[in-house]
Amino acid sequence: MKSVYFTEEHELFRQTVRAFMETEVAPHAEDWEAQRRIPRDIWRKMGEMGFLGIIHPEEYGGTDADIFYGIVFLEEICRSRMGGFVAAVGVQEFIATGAIWHRGTHAQKEKYLRGSIDGSMIGAICISEPDAGSDVAALRTTAVRDGDHWVINGAKTWITNGVYADFHVVACKTDRDAGAHGISMIIVDADTPGVSASKLNKMGWHCSDTAEIAYENVRVPAENLVGELNAGFKYIMETFAIERLVTAAMSLGGADVAFEDTLKYMGEREAFGRPINKFQVLRHRLADLFTEVLAAKQLIYHTAWLHQQGLPAVKESSMAKLLATELQKRVSDECLQFFGGFGYVEEYPMARLYRDARVGTIVAGTSEIMREIIAKAEIDGVNFQFKPKASPENAPAPAASAAAPAPAAATVVAAAPAAGATAVMEKPATIAEFFRSLPSRHRPEKTEGWSARVHFKFTDSATPEWTVAIDGAACAVEPGLHGEPSCTVTSTEKLYLGIEDGSESPEMAFMMGKIKVSSPNVMMRYMKSFRRAGN
Repeated sequence: MKSVYFTEEHELFRQTVRAFMETEVAPHAEDWEAQRRIPRDIWRKMGEMGFLGIIHPEEYGGTDADIFYGIVFLEEICRSRMGGFVAAVGVQEFIATGAIWHRGTHAQKEKYLRGSIDGSMIGAICISEPDAGSDVAALRTTAVRDGDHWVINGAKTWITNGVYADFHVVACKTDRDAGAHGISMIIVDADTPGVSASKLNKMGWHCSDTAEIAYENVRVPAENLVGELNAGFKYIMETFAIERLVTAAMSLGGADVAFEDTLKYMGEREAFGRPINKFQVLRHRLADLFTEVLAAKQLIYHTAWLHQQGLPAVKESSMAKLLATELQKRVSDECLQFFGGFGYVEEYPMARLYRDARVGTIVAGTSEIMREIIAKAEIDGVNFQFKPKASPENAPAPAASAAAPAPAAATVVAAAPAAGATAVMEKPATIAEFFRSLPSRHRPEKTEGWSARVHFKFTDSATPEWTVAIDGAACAVEPGLHGEPSCTVTSTEKLYLGIEDGSESPEMAFMMGKIKVSSPNVMMRYMKSFRRAGN
């Protein structure tokens, strides 16, 4: 379906994530749920695919793509069919690393953000306490300065990734008498003496480690303070806004999976001599749900666009979170009903989808809290404003996102023309013409301090093999395969040039396996290194 928010490149990326979830994650759902743990190696695999740094800066290993690639990822990760997996990954990428990304020092980003992006580290954000959930100003965990260290004491609860995390970003009172203006964010390595975590036994989200964490005289270096002293409340509010958008997108991704499983079942299940999807009473109930989900998605996409403009969108994020989580809860309930007794047994994934959906109206701020935020905005005229992270005039509008690079396998569309791009050559007639034009289209400002060697292989070409070598400001292109490649791309000349002139669909090419990329991360950086050819 055509969209003002999503381009063909976004949809190609969707297929990449979907294929990964359905082949690398979903088949293990039963085991991971039973073990109550997500294996470490899957984090590494996601890091290698470029999935954990979608909107993070290239400087620290991210792909610096627009927020709609993030939305696509959040929707498709639900095909893992494990709400706990979705939550753990969503927290890792968008929540635990948020304050470090926007406010952290270079050293903090090098260690914690880069480690989170490549999958070698797992992060948790620690805000909620036994007596302070959404009431952040009432938190009691303290951090007292002692020379070159902070000494932290307190307890946190409901912490996603809290047991197996490598680091915590902890909200602490650094000025006990200043209320909300005395809160700071401090990074704590999970193996620091005095840190202890225990796993909560939850109704759902079984593979996710939700923890209670205690900090007893935990000493951390003073340089682990994130951003400014006593500015943590503002950072938390910024985090909450994106967390609620993330939760909304994940909720409706889960609703789509429930729909898909239910429609398949209803087409196979017969009653009174015909499939149950032919009974009007059931069809019309589904029709109402389809309509509501599509409407809710448009609110989510609009809210994502506001975030992309550098606006906080606190009200809209709360509306999206309220609507999407309440709707997912209802969708899962209705879909389970359509399964009848089979929906209530563990052999069918519908039981897990139902359990996992229930917590959506609680996490990231309860529905009751969302309603009060919305009421304050609409009735009391409260203007929830924080300093924008990017100026609106510099943020790309949805229609311009076609020029944004796509993470992972979507980057194979190396020659796809971008809207508004400056034409620097006529449409190439051969693959040789295309590659010989690359040095003139090289963008040295994008490759400073970076080296890569990419091999291209074409099965139907008079010049079937090419090497592109980038070394800082230098770009060399030559026929043949030379040196050890950082990435290998395999396709046909006809198809590759067809994508260049727009006559071939990159999405279909990838889905059918006609284009293959060995290292999506390298190709992502490579794609941003060249101006695109004109038509």
